[in-house]
Amino acid sequence: MTFQLDGLPVLSRSTVEREETLRADSRRQAELWPEGRVLLVDPRGRTPIRSGGTVLAYQATSGDEPPPEALLLGEEKGVGYWALPVESPAPDTGLDWRAWQDIGSSDEEQWLDLRSAGSFLDDTSAGLFTTAVALTHWHRRAGFCANCGSAVDRVKSGWATQCPNCGREEYPRTDPAVICLVHDREGTDGSQVLLARQPVWPKGRYSVLAGFVEAGESLEACVAREICEEVGVDVADIRYLGSQPWPFPRSLMLGFAASADPSQPTKLSDGEIEEAHWVSRDVVREALAAEDEGRDFWLGLPGPTSIARRMLESWAHPS
Repeated sequence: MTFQLDGLPVLSRSTVEREETLRADSRRQAELWPEGRVLLVDPRGRTPIRSGGTVLAYQATSGDEPPPEALLLGEEKGVGYWALPVESPAPDTGLDWRAWQDIGSSDEEQWLDLRSAGSFLDDTSAGLFTTAVALTHWHRRAGFCANCGSAVDRVKSGWATQCPNCGREEYPRTDPAVICLVHDREGTDGSQVLLARQPVWPKGRYSVLAGFVEAGESLEACVAREICEEVGVDVADIRYLGSQPWPFPRSLMLGFAASADPSQPTKLSDGEIEEAHWVSRDVVREALAAEDEGRDFWLGLPGPTSIARRMLESWAHPS
């Protein structure tokens, strides 16, 4: 049996209802607002988070209805959730996801970004924060009409903009990108995985291969093209694994697995890929174990917020 993802990618988790009709129901929103909860998001995409893995959703206290800049995230059990952008960046904590593991279980507030804290959030917080980051990123870049250049108005509780001059409506955009775990053809799932590193990454950091889908291209065709372009390897047996939103600023990562022949020479894309190596399952397991134990190891893997990490963990320890 071929391996599958051993669980939802961490940023795909959510419990809040994203009902479209609520976005146009101003009366219901006014009912929800007094007891509603608000996530603050600074220009760097950070929000206050408790060490226990919960976003600090503050109670709405001003006005009888949501302000125009409030972005509706959804409703759960009669509680409405909104995001509010703040213009001034919060103080930098200097924490990344490794430091976050050691903070403990206190209620100390830390302003963290989604990459740092995503894997340590509960399901509700993960969905709220991911959606809040996606919407606030979009609005920071979508203030003018693509048709006539006029400043646009926010409508549908922040889920669309409308141009007052020409009437054009725009909706948040998502860029599809494929990410593929390429393994060899020994047995069902192979015994080696092809890992690569970009020049801008820290030394020793490797991941699976990824790239954006082009216009008029299928997902499977994109997998084959990107792998060939980046490392010069031909793949087969392409199959879908799962997906995860990646709002940096607006991607949707579509995970795949494929097989290839390790004897085929690699040809690295100049400027995009600095190294590519076939790595055994045992080495990947050792790298994962070393990271869990806080030990140094020559092979660094993607952080736990990424779908790449979930893919490698699922392949290394198939159920």
